[in-house]
Amino acid sequence: MLKGNGLEEKEGTVLITGAGGFIGFYLAKRLLERGVTVTGLDNMNEYYDVRLKEERLRQLAAFPQFSFEKADISDAAALKRIFQAAKPDLVVNLAAQAGVRYSITNPDAYISSNIVGFYNVLEACRHSADGGEKGVSHLLYASSSSVYGSNKKVPYSTEDQVDHPVSLYAATKKSNELMAYAYSKLYGIPVTGLRFFTVYGPLGRPDMAYFGFTDKMVKGEKISLFNYGDMFRDFTYVDDIVTGIVNVMAKAPGPDEDGVRYKLYNIGNSKPESLLYFVETLEACLMEAGVIHSPAQKEFLPMQPGDVYQTYADVSDLERDFGFRPQTPLKEGLRRFAEWYAAFYGM
Repeated sequence: MLKGNGLEEKEGTVLITGAGGFIGFYLAKRLLERGVTVTGLDNMNEYYDVRLKEERLRQLAAFPQFSFEKADISDAAALKRIFQAAKPDLVVNLAAQAGVRYSITNPDAYISSNIVGFYNVLEACRHSADGGEKGVSHLLYASSSSVYGSNKKVPYSTEDQVDHPVSLYAATKKSNELMAYAYSKLYGIPVTGLRFFTVYGPLGRPDMAYFGFTDKMVKGEKISLFNYGDMFRDFTYVDDIVTGIVNVMAKAPGPDEDGVRYKLYNIGNSKPESLLYFVETLEACLMEAGVIHSPAQKEFLPMQPGDVYQTYADVSDLERDFGFRPQTPLKEGLRRFAEWYAAFYGM
């Protein structure tokens, strides 16, 4: 088992769905560097530039204890085959259709991946112990800060009611939490859900604001600041997210007062930054890295459907249970992203 901070060599296999994705790649890399055997799964879809996913997998392929399966979690037969071959001890489900605004125009993708796909993962974990097999000892899955919707109370606590999602993406993530709890109660699967807050960093997702803004700045295009720039986000550097995941992997939840082995944690920086400060910091880091040479042109627009005014994580449970809280400053994280962008795109 993973011990201590979850970084020692582990007997057994960790299965990471979405291993070609942003967080999945960094988690797999961290585990592989510690000698853990990892099976990665990803459908390599074209939601964003596949070259980024291919680069992530290229780096992971350098580790002899890494294997990869191109498959979609919405394909139950493929998932069953992969579970039977890998016999994972731990499963980290990061495969999902991401993006708030995309869910407004392409809802089918979210039902297929986030609802049907997650159901298939739960079923595969449930049946992993069939025939006397040891089975999955701990399932972790990605939820999102989006489940908090337009909650006015801050910081956001996992004890808060989250029954009013403002996007289908948020609704699917809330559904994942309900499905996971039910499976934990019914079948005794230890399950931990992780609500991530605005993850950023090198080799990230082009649909995220920091990456999309950078692409537009390079092209000399205007960047759009919604709600006229009056928004706040709890930006969380990807290394902090991965450290949080690895810590949680090492400790499956014990039974609560109802005997259910289920926990839910926020992983966020607990320091909301204004959109305007974020853009100014990004511009400064990009100019220092030689990516751009002047600040961006900006257009100020009303709030978009599905957006929320602010996000702000209460991570007291994470700190209490694991002695860890994210702390990478925004300026440091954006500096690392800018340096990566300059190198990756040959600037």
